[in-house]
Amino acid sequence: MRWLPYQLNPDVPAEGMSRQAYIESKFGPGGRRNYTRVEDINAHRLMYFGTRAGREDETAEALFRAYFIDGKVLTNLDVLADIGAEAGLDRDALARYLASDDGRDAVLEADMSARRAGISGVPFFIFNRKVAISGAHEPETLLEAMAQAEGA
Repeated sequence: MRWLPYQLNPDVPAEGMSRQAYIESKFGPGGRRNYTRVEDINAHRLMYFGTRAGREDETAEALFRAYFIDGKVLTNLDVLADIGAEAGLDRDALARYLASDDGRDAVLEADMSARRAGISGVPFFIFNRKVAISGAHEPETLLEAMAQAEGA
């Protein structure tokens, strides 16, 4: 499995914005109440760093836990470095990386590549580079897609 970058809303400013402002800009006044805030590209850069360090799954799990369970602010570079350390990454090396522009172009290119391929949301699964399925599905549906890709 590979985790690829995809920004749900690449127009969010790098410094972030309040959830309410984001929701109103996307859905109008009183927009969807439970829509999660899109984070700055640095969270994607953390994933890129984790992937290059051979800790892709651990990094993804740490990011998801930090955001969805612990409610951490993923636009803060110190928070991201702590999350990376929890995933087994070298915190000091990661902090230096996040303070630089390293990996930014690679993440943006991967994001744009996904958009050019027609991907318009997450999750998005591609099995064996042959069968694609968009959105959250029951395990049976995903297994069916895997079987189809294996036979294709």
